[in-house]
Amino acid sequence: MDNISRLMFAVVMAMAYMAMGAEAQNTTMAPNSNATMANVTMAPNVTMTPVTALMVNISMAECKKSQLCAAKPPDCDPAVAGSCFFVSIKKSLGQIFSFQLRGVSSGYIAVGLSKTSTQGQNDTTYVCANNNGKVKFFTALLDKGVLTINNKLPVESVKGSVNGQTIQCTFSATVPNATATRSIDTNYYLSISNGTFNSVTDTLGSPQAILNSDKAVDLNDPNTTVLNSLNSAPSAFCLSQALLILIGVLGMMML
Repeated sequence: MDNISRLMFAVVMAMAYMAMGAEAQNTTMAPNSNATMANVTMAPNVTMTPVTALMVNISMAECKKSQLCAAKPPDCDPAVAGSCFFVSIKKSLGQIFSFQLRGVSSGYIAVGLSKTSTQGQNDTTYVCANNNGKVKFFTALLDKGVLTINNKLPVESVKGSVNGQTIQCTFSATVPNATATRSIDTNYYLSISNGTFNSVTDTLGSPQAILNSDKAVDLNDPNTTVLNSLNSAPSAFCLSQALLILIGVLGMMML
């Protein structure tokens, strides 16, 4: 192999390594509903939110028309079978919004609203769990990686369905103000996550981030494009490893 061929091989190997690193970062696994995790919270003695059957598939038909939508992969169709995580939000009145949430998990899926870019600071979180083939709904606060169920956030008209590991739910929620300085503020950092759920003890495992918006989005603006901050460039670790490979091959060429 001549020097030019070796150089081309080194560049190709480095690019492949970076691509694999990025793919590993973005790979989403459906967690096991009965797995043991370090950060879990059990449901306190609170009144459960009633859930009725959802008879239709969630649709993206009103995205950018009347609904703000976010998804991973981007623009995936929640009505089609497959690993699509999707949320749509539509304003009803004031701080009242209608949500559609769809995702894949043997445990739970959740949508979160954070006031800051540093998520996990008592973020408002709505959880749809797979309770032996039926949806069980929780409201919770996410703080430092732990979901604390309280079921005190105002929610109504909850519907849900489970098909295998595909969970769908719809609900209407009164979201809190994002700031205390304005009477109505609907700008939030939006997130989608999933995690484990123990149906015997009503235990939620720590959420695994699927989508985090790269900026605060106005829930009242259906034309907003939500970009996933997790779809970032390869990490510094991956880049450094690729650089080491390239330096090693170039060193061999000089021998």
